[in-house]
Parts: sequence; structure tokens; C-alpha cells
Amino acid sequence: MNVLELDRITLHGTATTRDDAIREVGAMLVAAGAVEPAYVDAMFDRENTVSTYMGNYLAIPHGTNDAKDTILRSALAIVRYDAPIDWDGNEVRFAIGIAGQNNEHLGILSKIAIVFSDEDEVEKLLAARTPEELFALLGDVNSDDE
Repeated sequence: MNVLELDRITLHGTATTRDDAIREVGAMLVAAGAVEPAYVDAMFDRENTVSTYMGNYLAIPHGTNDAKDTILRSALAIVRYDAPIDWDGNEVRFAIGIAGQNNEHLGILSKIAIVFSDEDEVEKLLAARTPEELFALLGDVNSDDE
């Protein structure tokens, strides 16, 4: 099973605050059967310890190490926002919720970081008109090559 599926890509998120964005991507991970609801609480615990803002309009909320037993399988949920969300003083247009079993999230994170480190790629992600277009730009997260 892929860590990213089309049904976990939302192009027009409804959140207007950091906390609502965490709830939004967290709910998508829960709905996908990837995590137990307690994992969303751990996402807030992580955020309160260290910001998950990564730069270039990206935040990657995820749970704490203590919550790894609430992860049922590795998965991603992506929400793009039409207007920037204030994330501890930074502008975020993409919230990517991540849950990884057995440290699988480390390889996934590196693939996301490569895409978001390229400003031209970020512009393509912002311009994507369909979940399929965004999925095509990020589809490498599903490949097994490290």
C-alpha cells in the first residue's frame, strides 16, 4: 500500500490557524485508518515542543516518539491552503501530516524535503489544479528507492 493516495490530498483546506491545520491533516490520517485518534494529540505535543515548519510554505506535523504505538501503518495526508496560514510567524500553504512505522517516515521526509527545497517545484505544487497533478509531482514518496 502506498503512503500517499489521492483521497488524502486536499487542494483547498478549510483551516485558518496552525492548530486547525494540524486537526485537518490529523483527521485525514485517522480517516485513512493509518493512526488512532490519540496520534493527533501527539501531533500537538510535538508542535508545542518544536515547530514543524520546514520552510518554503511547508509544515510537516507529526506525532512524538511516545505515540508510535498509535500508528497503524505509514501514511501521508496533504492539505494545500489558498491563503497562507500563520505557523509561528511563518507562512504555510502546505500541511503534510505524516505517520511512519519502523522509521519509514525518515525516507519519506527526505523525499518531501528534496521537492520543497526547489522553489520551482514549490511553484508547480502551488499551481496544481487537481489532486492528480499534485500527486504526480509528489508521487516519488511512494517509491522504495532510498
